[in-house]
Parts: sequence; structure tokens; C-alpha cells
Amino acid sequence: MKKKIISIVQYIFFLLVGLGLLYLVFRKLDLYEVGQEIKHARYEWLLLSLFLGFLSHIARAYRWNILIRSLGYPAKTSTTFYAVMIGYLANIAFPRLGEVTRCGVLSKKTNIPFNSLFGTVISERVFDLVILLLIIMSVIFFQLDFLKGFIDKYFISSVTGMLNADNMILAILAAVIIIVLPLILFRIFFHKIRNLSIYKKISDFLKGLLEGIITIGRMKHKIVFIFWTIMIWFLYIMMTYVAFFSLDATSHLDFADAITIMAMGSLGIVAPVPGGIGAYQFIVKAILVEIYLIPSEPAATFSIIVWATQSVLILILGVFSYYMMVINKTKKNENTD
Repeated sequence: MKKKIISIVQYIFFLLVGLGLLYLVFRKLDLYEVGQEIKHARYEWLLLSLFLGFLSHIARAYRWNILIRSLGYPAKTSTTFYAVMIGYLANIAFPRLGEVTRCGVLSKKTNIPFNSLFGTVISERVFDLVILLLIIMSVIFFQLDFLKGFIDKYFISSVTGMLNADNMILAILAAVIIIVLPLILFRIFFHKIRNLSIYKKISDFLKGLLEGIITIGRMKHKIVFIFWTIMIWFLYIMMTYVAFFSLDATSHLDFADAITIMAMGSLGIVAPVPGGIGAYQFIVKAILVEIYLIPSEPAATFSIIVWATQSVLILILGVFSYYMMVINKTKKNENTD
């Protein structure tokens, strides 16, 4: 009960943060003009972006299958796809819950150990994080002149403003208390802790994670894995690129600009707010306005319609996948009985 209350409080807090950012995006805008931008948007390009998003989810399912098969377990791509979409659907409600959810659903469906599946997801996330960091570093390197003012205004200035002597001392003390102290206590009481049943459960869980993480190193089809990884990120970029043509104000932006928007916008998607709401719009609008000098109204419109398009896709595919994996299975079991 206590955990549920904490989860609900966290959800409400981060939802309010997201809504607060969304308010900052739209507070000084002419909402009538934003409505006109939405009304006159070329939705055929958004439908194409939607289709590319669909393909990216299929590509992710294919890639996950490669890791799962490296563990020695067979899995249908369709089943893996359903699990991926259910995970995305769960992320809309509770950020970061999706990874656990998709592993749990697939584990029940296929009897593959949850720990091993979760390890493969950790492998995916680590690999994707490396790719995203490389893309962001490339964007910064090749578009340094464009990004310099934006990074200084929104990141460096705010961070350096907090780095005074008192805050640094407090941060060091907090790090010692949070990291070092538990390690010391664990060392002192290790002989008692290892006899606890929870220790064995955690130990088995970590072993399962390790098994999943090392699958990248021992899998047979590394080239195929890299291919699907490239395909996923290429589709992400194309989703953004084709969406440029939905508005007159962004139609002149090119493929390199799409890489920049996608990479920086991804930081908003991975933020701990439900579905990236607010955070994605705040970052994308800021980049379009500050770097590419797009007027505020179409910049905000672009950020909201791209986010809404992909969110609707996740809702539709997530609900459909939940039906196929959970509800439809229950009906079949009832008919069999």
C-alpha cells in the first residue's frame, strides 16, 4: 500500500512538472494563431511520420528478438512486437515502467525467465544510450555555431549558477551519505545479510541481468543487430524530417536539422514525465526558436503535433497489443474451459 501511494505521488509530481513545462511553452503565444497552424497543417506528412514510427517499433521488436534468441529462447516477432507496444503504453502512464511491463508480459507468454529478458532490455538501453550520446556529440560538433548559444542559455548558465562553494560542499556530503555509507554498512553486516532470503533473490536477479547484458557480446548475429539499431535511429530521424513538411514555417529545414531536433528532443522523451509531455515540447520549441529562428507559434505547433501523432500511435498499437496478448488469450482460455 505504501509503495502504491509513493508511486502515485511520484506520478502526480512529474505530471505537474510536465504540465508546468507545457504551460511555459504556450503561456505567451497567440493561441488563435497556434490553432490556425494546426488547422492548416498538411496531415499527409504526419501520416507518413506515423507510418515511419510504426516501422521503427517493428524494427525494435526484430532487434530485441536477436538478443532473446542469443539466450537460447525462441520468440515470435509478432509476440515481441506486442510486448514492446504494451511497454510503451505503460510508459505513458508511469515513466520507466514500460521496460518491466514488456518483460513481464513476454515472460508470461513465452515462459522465458523475466530476469534474462530484463537483462536484454538493459543491454538495449545501454546500447541506445551510447548511440544517442554519439549522435548528440556529432550534432554539437558539426553544428557548434548553431548550438553554442542554445546550450549556453539553457544548460551551462543554469548549471554554473548553482555551482557555488556551499552547494558543492553539500553535494559532496550528500554523495558520501547516499553512496559510501550504505557500502560501509553492507560490508560490516555482510555475514548476516547473505543469509537473508531477499539477498538470494537479489543475487539471482542480478545474475539474470548480467546474463542478459553479456548477450550482445556473445550473440551470433552482431551485424544484423547493428543493422536494426541503425534502422531504428534512421527511422526516428525520418519521422522528424517528414514532419517538417507539415508546416510552412518548418518545411525548409533539412535532414541534418532533423537529426538535431530528434537527438535533442529525445532528451525530453526520456525525461521522467508521463509520455515526455511538456519536456519534449519545451526542448523542441526552444531549439526551433533559438537555433533555427522559427516563430514561436509554429515552433510550438510543430512540437505538439509531432508529440501527439506518435502518442496516438502508441495508444492505438498499445491497446491493440494488450488485446492480442492479454484479453484475447483470456477469452481463448475461457472457451477452452
